[in-house]
Amino acid sequence: MRHLLAFGLSLLLLPTAQAQGKYSTRAGLISFFSGTPLEDIEARSNQAAGVLDLSTGQVAFSVPMKSFVFKRTLMQEHFNENYVESDKFPKATFSGAVVNFQPGQLPPTGPQSVQVEGDLTIHGVKRRVKVPGTLEVKDHQLLVRSKFTVAPADYNIEIPALVRDNIAKTVEVTLAFTCAPTTPPQTSFSR
Repeated sequence: MRHLLAFGLSLLLLPTAQAQGKYSTRAGLISFFSGTPLEDIEARSNQAAGVLDLSTGQVAFSVPMKSFVFKRTLMQEHFNENYVESDKFPKATFSGAVVNFQPGQLPPTGPQSVQVEGDLTIHGVKRRVKVPGTLEVKDHQLLVRSKFTVAPADYNIEIPALVRDNIAKTVEVTLAFTCAPTTPPQTSFSR
């Protein structure tokens, strides 16, 4: 009877214990959108790698710049060759932490709104940013969502005068990661 009670308590505590560990992905989605009167510019990558440690609140991700796919091939070429110079600056990275993080702060159901602060590096320029997002533990996975804006000028991304009026001053970035625990949940219990 005692073993059965211990087993039942272990099952109840499993989501909490799991929520205190590290979660990661190598297939995170990052997209960006820039609306202009002449033409919308949109691209997405599903090759972002990310790690979030729910015991410390630390967050890190990186995305290969050449992994962004555009509707038009010419846009993709200009993006990689002329704007972000992907051969010279192959990745965008972020390293930071959830603001005012306390272990165990995620509710058992539903998303939790958070602010994340850290260093965003694009085009070789590192800037301190603070962005909103949500975290949710669901079905043994951590869902990470965020939407924020980035100004290309802040990262020394030069826009040629010929097309400057066709590109918005800010770009909306959307991040959607489904992260798995780095240590799989235990499926058997020992006595």
